[in-house]
Amino acid sequence: MSSKKPKTRASRLERLGLRSDMDFVLHLPMRYEDETRVVPIREAQFMTGSAQVEGVVMSSGIQYRPRRQLVVSIADETGELFLRFLHFYASQLKQLAVGSRVRVRGELRQGFFGGEMVHPAYRVVAEGTPLPAALTPVYPSTEGISQTQLRKEIAAAMARVNLQDTLPDTLLMHLNLPVFADAIRLLHNPPPDVDEHALAERTHPAWQRVKFDELLAQQLSMKRAHTRRRQQIAPQLSASGDVTRGLLEALPFILTAEQSRVVAEISESMQKPYPMQRLLQGDVGSGKTVVAAMAAAQAIDSGTQVAMMAPTEILADQHFQRVAEWMAPLGVDVAWLTGGMKKKDRQSVLSRIASGKARLVIGTHALIQDEVHFDSLGLVIVDEQHRFGVGQRLMLRNKGESGHDSVPHQLMMSATPIPRTLAMTYYADLDVSVINELPPGRTPVITRLIDRNRRDEVIKRIHAAALSGRQIYWVCPLIEESETLQLQTAVETHAALKEALPDLNVGLVHGRLRQAEKQAVMDAFAGGEIHLLVATTVIEVGVDVPNASLMIIEHAERFGLSQLHQLRGRVGRGDAESICLLLYQAPLGETAKQRLMTMRETSDGFAIARRDLEIRGPGEFLGARQSGVAMLRFADLQKDADLIEASQDMAQALLDEPGEAAQAIVESHLNRWLGGFEDFLKA
Repeated sequence: MSSKKPKTRASRLERLGLRSDMDFVLHLPMRYEDETRVVPIREAQFMTGSAQVEGVVMSSGIQYRPRRQLVVSIADETGELFLRFLHFYASQLKQLAVGSRVRVRGELRQGFFGGEMVHPAYRVVAEGTPLPAALTPVYPSTEGISQTQLRKEIAAAMARVNLQDTLPDTLLMHLNLPVFADAIRLLHNPPPDVDEHALAERTHPAWQRVKFDELLAQQLSMKRAHTRRRQQIAPQLSASGDVTRGLLEALPFILTAEQSRVVAEISESMQKPYPMQRLLQGDVGSGKTVVAAMAAAQAIDSGTQVAMMAPTEILADQHFQRVAEWMAPLGVDVAWLTGGMKKKDRQSVLSRIASGKARLVIGTHALIQDEVHFDSLGLVIVDEQHRFGVGQRLMLRNKGESGHDSVPHQLMMSATPIPRTLAMTYYADLDVSVINELPPGRTPVITRLIDRNRRDEVIKRIHAAALSGRQIYWVCPLIEESETLQLQTAVETHAALKEALPDLNVGLVHGRLRQAEKQAVMDAFAGGEIHLLVATTVIEVGVDVPNASLMIIEHAERFGLSQLHQLRGRVGRGDAESICLLLYQAPLGETAKQRLMTMRETSDGFAIARRDLEIRGPGEFLGARQSGVAMLRFADLQKDADLIEASQDMAQALLDEPGEAAQAIVESHLNRWLGGFEDFLKA
């Protein structure tokens, strides 16, 4: 019996990430309660927020009207107060017996019984029990672990652990930061005269020190990962060859200055003897695919294979159709691999890949399956990289290591621009290339917000646009009926629009169609046979139909900013005026209102990304990239930009400084914050 209890408690603590003493030390309060003073009951009735009072129990018992509850009255010399517990245990009846003295904390309000507190925090005390000398910390917790237990565990860990500073005094003075031990002790036990606002807003110097240390550990880890990657061996890919030259000549357009600059950056990196790990970011329609094709051509010219992975079959097929059209006339065998292929076709493709005959392989997650073997993989390209986990990208990259001493170069692409502070933290281990302009001929998209009540007007507009020779997208967020969200479904919308527009050809595409069915619909739309395409978000990326100039997004308030921006990017690819109509369901919540207003005000992907980061935080941009790696717990990417820059500078200075002293600082700091473990070579 006794062996099971500690194990259960340990597993609960482990859910909070609490294993070592330092884990407990760095488990910092999420807020504080002021239990350093008791106010008279009469005075508490005029206070806003929580108050702490003390009194003697005058009556205590279970009442059954208006519902079963424990009602306790306490009194001091100034007045009486009722405590109401809707959920209670039998033990509480004994604790709160008449004559007991209790110290109670909660929000006082006028209720059914008069002045009352509902489910207050309380404890039985003796008369004259001293008050705490510091604010009471409230820690992040989990079921089965009380605040009292956490406080005891943290206090014990604080007594055992070495809080000696990892950073020298000179650096702390330069940054005007307090000593680590002082900062930690203050955060766990703040004195009554502390600036509570600075504590709550995390602008207090003690919080600044903790946030700086966390950021410094992250920067050191990322920069060391970057350095250690350069100790690996990769194939040096020649910058010129027949395929590269032929592709440039065959393209039906001239590369923009930005595209040429980025192609040169990637080309230079792939000529190095260590693996490139580069993120290529550019707004919707900026030409990332042609840049990736140029990188693939360089790898193929150098005698290696290229794998290009996309998150959806529609996007993978779009890449295959376009890149094969460019490469096949140059004698390049381009293979297509997805999970839905027939077994015979699949075996044929696998054989071409294993023999090295297929020089460029484009596909979905099927590329990372065990049965896929490359002869000489020199370059891995991952599109919409935030949709893949670390493990998935690593599995694809490892396809190039089997039987070889080298690892392939890796190019990751994202149409979601990464805000600067995010790039400086979570992407600090990567080289980043940015395409900062759109190719000529892209038409600006006009965005308008339309209440769903005006749906009939929108349908008339669709009809007029189709009769003038233009094509239209209508995007719905769900496939099937959902009673909870009550959103218009793609299937229902398709049926309703077919009925409302009988003279138009209305198509339907969604993720549950078979690949052949999806492709047939997309081909018909691209060929102009379908006037109006009703779709789910499977068309979010990779779909390029220049004649489509009108986009309707139903229930736009349900989409994230980056998703809305991606969908809007499906139009404006030809020379006709393009419009995006965001149909919303009133009333709008504050977050949804901010998103839609942002879409109306700007088409700048970087401005939208910054706004998205403010509204939703970093998860939208990171996707599964940091799988298994803790997000920043204390630092805030918006509020702490100055600390990010300072930590970046200090990390570089420490890593650049020769000698054992600087190395010892790095090791001790990483050991404190990362527990001696670093995921150095992230995919």
